[in-house]
Amino acid sequence: MNSTATIDRFSVERLVREALGRVIGSARPEGVAPKLIANISARHCHLTQADTERLFGAGHKLGRMKYLYQDGEFAAEESLTVIGPRQRIITNLRVLGPCRDFSQVELAFTDGIALGIDLPVRRSGDHRETPGCWLMGPAGLIELKQGVIRAERHVHMGPSDAAYYGVKHADRMNLRVVSRCTTVLEELLCRVDPRYKLEVHIDTDEGNACDLANATQIELFK
Repeated sequence: MNSTATIDRFSVERLVREALGRVIGSARPEGVAPKLIANISARHCHLTQADTERLFGAGHKLGRMKYLYQDGEFAAEESLTVIGPRQRIITNLRVLGPCRDFSQVELAFTDGIALGIDLPVRRSGDHRETPGCWLMGPAGLIELKQGVIRAERHVHMGPSDAAYYGVKHADRMNLRVVSRCTTVLEELLCRVDPRYKLEVHIDTDEGNACDLANATQIELFK
């Protein structure tokens, strides 16, 4: 029986990466340190499908510009203009995909100063008593009543990584960055999920302060 069902390239590659990750992860000898990646999470936003269509047009689907380190996540081709109080703006705000159940803007401290927004430090998805903004796309303008945050520094990890470090979901760790500006960043939030690969996220200001781009060593510790 012939089937006309197809699966797109993105889904195939995601499934292959997940399968390889399970094989490689299970093959790591006990006690051997997992591969630690630290990346700067530059300003960006997440959108619902409904907000995507309001900003880019009815039926619009996010295009994939490049894959991110976490499986299934990507930097989209689309970008927006974010408008703060008194019409201060930042252009080329990158949209990340896939679409989520909530729209959220993540900025660095200096971005908030430029926009005139007092950014609260929050974990992703925690929008309690957070400020809003306007977002402008090629097809429309929307107001976010809340959801503009400075994402707190955090580390994604799978269960085996958490076991290695002796932590659980929502615990806190420290990150030592050895560079020309050797720095210890404290109180990273541990986000543990079987879908995650070990990766630290800090914002642009933090990355510049510790010269992450020229780091010779990074270390997670409690």
